[in-house]
Amino acid sequence: MDKIEHIVGEDEKNARIDKVAAGLNEEWSRTQVQEWIRAGLVKVNDKAIKSNYKCMPGDQLFIEIPEPEPLDIEAEDLGLDIYFEDKDVLVVNKPRGMVVHPAPGHLSGTLVNGLMAHCKDLSGINGVMRPGIVHRIDKDTSGLLMVAKNDMAHEKLVQQLVDKSVTRKYKAIVHGIIPHDYGTIDAPIGRDQKDRQSMAVVDGGKHAVTHFQVIERFKDFTFVECVLETGRTHQIRVHMKYIGYPLAGDPKYGPKKTLDIEGQALHAGVLGFVHPRTDEYMEFEAPLPEGLQQLLKLLSKNN
Repeated sequence: MDKIEHIVGEDEKNARIDKVAAGLNEEWSRTQVQEWIRAGLVKVNDKAIKSNYKCMPGDQLFIEIPEPEPLDIEAEDLGLDIYFEDKDVLVVNKPRGMVVHPAPGHLSGTLVNGLMAHCKDLSGINGVMRPGIVHRIDKDTSGLLMVAKNDMAHEKLVQQLVDKSVTRKYKAIVHGIIPHDYGTIDAPIGRDQKDRQSMAVVDGGKHAVTHFQVIERFKDFTFVECVLETGRTHQIRVHMKYIGYPLAGDPKYGPKKTLDIEGQALHAGVLGFVHPRTDEYMEFEAPLPEGLQQLLKLLSKNN
């Protein structure tokens, strides 16, 4: 069972303990944290507390994270598009519409289901629900992902993500015409206080930096390349909305009136990293999926 310790800061004074704890990890919901509190897994200064406990600066918060419940995840032959594979690493081009890993209520058809059919050796660091998964992209985002086939590879690839040395370039279609050719968005991202299912640029959020370059301008849209310096949840989607150019088709962060596509027009086209065993830099590129290519042709016709 993993344990996390957090010292409450001045900016968290008088905040509820469940809110503070949920803010420590983007994947934790407040409801989930409240269950942990009821189970005695969350303590302040070595004492059990209730969810409405108001934090004070200097409080020591301890969280014991329970092991995920084992799920019966079936291996499925999904015809994965494998770009590279050896005994340590696998690079796969995930199609649009595919979820990366299983979750309660969604146990089949995911990338993990396909990986389990493709190879039996995947790292176990992220537990039974996410074997081999080092990083993720959203369901409706297509593109390249690196997968660890053992724990050594997993740890070294994650460290590269922490060190911001992984190359991650995305292509996106956004609403509006961006007037400048280049830009950098440096704005912290955290849970949207008005909608806990969404992320937003918020004070006290996690450091997030996205660089972008205009590839082509259309009548009402712009085709851009975005380069991630950090990897926060929904980072490109949140950042482009923040500067007034939300992604086309984005059901969560974009306008209701948008292009007729299912999900955001976003593709993780370039992935580069240092091989965990050989120390050789490797870079892969996946072309835009057919649907986005057709969309660009349509926009070009309407120019």
